[in-house]
Amino acid sequence: MQAAHGPPRIIMITNSKCRICRRAGAKLFLRGQRCLSPKCAMVKRAYPPGEKPKKRRSSLSEYGKELKEKQKLKNWYNLDEKQFSRYVKKVLEKRGKVEDAGDLLIKKLESRFDNIVFRLGWAPSRSQARQLISHKHFLINGKIVNIPSCELKKGDKITFRDSSKKLNIFKELPAALKKYQVPAWLALNIEKLEAEIKGEPSIEESGSPVEISVVFEYYSR
Repeated sequence: MQAAHGPPRIIMITNSKCRICRRAGAKLFLRGQRCLSPKCAMVKRAYPPGEKPKKRRSSLSEYGKELKEKQKLKNWYNLDEKQFSRYVKKVLEKRGKVEDAGDLLIKKLESRFDNIVFRLGWAPSRSQARQLISHKHFLINGKIVNIPSCELKKGDKITFRDSSKKLNIFKELPAALKKYQVPAWLALNIEKLEAEIKGEPSIEESGSPVEISVVFEYYSR
């Protein structure tokens, strides 16, 4: 009996991230290379789960729009509700003291260690980047750091542990990264698998499919 129930459960877990994108109505790149392929759920079924493809959707309320944008940004950075709300509330506390609260929020989220490992092309998704960091594959300024939420700053250098470079999952990285372009605020040495934070991230470079001001409106209620 248990074996008979196995496959459906596996499919449900595998497809859960695709359902998040379909519900958000945007590609959030939660499944790495699959998101760039024709197999992507947003290519095959670009409509919310449970709806028919040609069904006319009812317009969302203001609250519904705010919630949807909040969920998009939270899932874009692979954060849970508690983590994400903490970032937003910290920025809201400084609102009025900074020129652009949205820019500050994106800087904080983009500066997370797991996001940077993803941006460098060292992991196909932010969730996998978090896992690699937790397994202590990387060093920051020569020291092992296994905290995905660690915020890096200009001048920080990221390297692989020597023992990690010998693992099969990383051996082919230099060849795979030859045509990969990192954001302008990062510098990557492909052959040595070393990187440095050269500047500050911006909203434009983040590529976030979200209207940031609406997210603040949700938390200001």
